[in-house]
Amino acid sequence: MQIMNRAMLVGALLTLGAASAGAQETKEWKWSGQLGSGRTVYLRNINGEVRFEQGTGNTVEVRAEKRWRRGDPEDVRIEARMAGNGGGDIIICALWGERATCDESGYHGNQDRDRGWNNRNDVSVHFVVRIPATAKVEASTVNGALVVDGTTADIEATTVNGDVDARSNGGRVEATTVNGSITVRTTASNASGLEYETVNGSITIELPANTNANVNLSTVNGRISSDFPLTLDGTINPRRIRAKLGEGGPTLRANTVNGSIRLRKL
Repeated sequence: MQIMNRAMLVGALLTLGAASAGAQETKEWKWSGQLGSGRTVYLRNINGEVRFEQGTGNTVEVRAEKRWRRGDPEDVRIEARMAGNGGGDIIICALWGERATCDESGYHGNQDRDRGWNNRNDVSVHFVVRIPATAKVEASTVNGALVVDGTTADIEATTVNGDVDARSNGGRVEATTVNGSITVRTTASNASGLEYETVNGSITIELPANTNANVNLSTVNGRISSDFPLTLDGTINPRRIRAKLGEGGPTLRANTVNGSIRLRKL
């Protein structure tokens, strides 16, 4: 998943500092729209946690809250719009600077660094999004946790500094972070090409009892455990396992450096 350009990502990590002492201020923003059946909700954020919950009908309800102790909250725009001519996908973005944009492929170009990226501006945007049960979700942030629940469709969830907790009751789930743990649940018993990766954090993967897959699990400082019987491929290594789950099938990969990996049976 390509969610943002490299320069913007580096800028985000280098310049979003800790909040100074003092009272935190907040400002709320709301939006709602109709999602096409089986279509996708895209959400792009930089600083702040993101949570998806199950809503009702075909309505997507967005509640965003700006939080800050210093800086100008008006330098951060929040946008939501229907893709195309309506009745299809929905795109939701928090944008730092006048020239920042986002679309289905990711967050793009922020040249307004003097206003959007400096240690005098600690504005964060925290999202709660209520979605239809059949909505696909593709969401990303940089500094903040990501939680996705309440859907039976596919999920792609990416952050850099934060945990990812993504659960689908019917679709495939993809998740990545760098500094944080990953917990995923997918009931797609033969989903192909699933990959989960972090550096500092554990990985827990919840799968149906009848899952068939070839698993490739690797950790440096941690342990690997499984609720499933595994047929090992090659020599026994407690920190790197290649094995067949059930009858084997599509590949499922999980990699971490500092953390454990667990396969959990639903």
